[in-house]
Amino acid sequence: MLGSVMGVRAPPRTLALRICRLSSNMPHFVYMLRCKGDRIYTGYAVDVQARYEEHCSGRGAKFTRAFPPECVLRTFELPDYKYALRLEARIKKLKRPQKELLAAGDKTLESELLAGLGETLKKRASRIRREKARAREKLKSCESQESRKKVSTKKNQEK
Repeated sequence: MLGSVMGVRAPPRTLALRICRLSSNMPHFVYMLRCKGDRIYTGYAVDVQARYEEHCSGRGAKFTRAFPPECVLRTFELPDYKYALRLEARIKKLKRPQKELLAAGDKTLESELLAGLGETLKKRASRIRREKARAREKLKSCESQESRKKVSTKKNQEK
């Protein structure tokens, strides 16, 4: 039976999510909730309003059962399931002040998070190594130019 594990039928939401993930033309969302105790919860959904109602009714995540949501702070629409999950993971790794900035609508932080969502971890690590190597080379060339200028000024002063 589809959606069952060891005789226990999966909730309808799980089955609906599996079907929605397969349809690529459907938008996927990452959302941020303000919860009780001024906490921030980040999650993924295909239908944010329905998911928010699940959280409010106590059928959502374990976190939102302990700290009921007060409002939706922010939503991000993404074209693909994998991009949505990657963005969700990136947001969850942020420190509290950065999450507050993002919820307030900080465009620079948003663009940093959205940049490179299509990259795999291996490609991202490779790109970062290349960028660091270029920065080191640039720093070395600047240092060598500075040392040449110092040598030439010393020679001019001796004359």
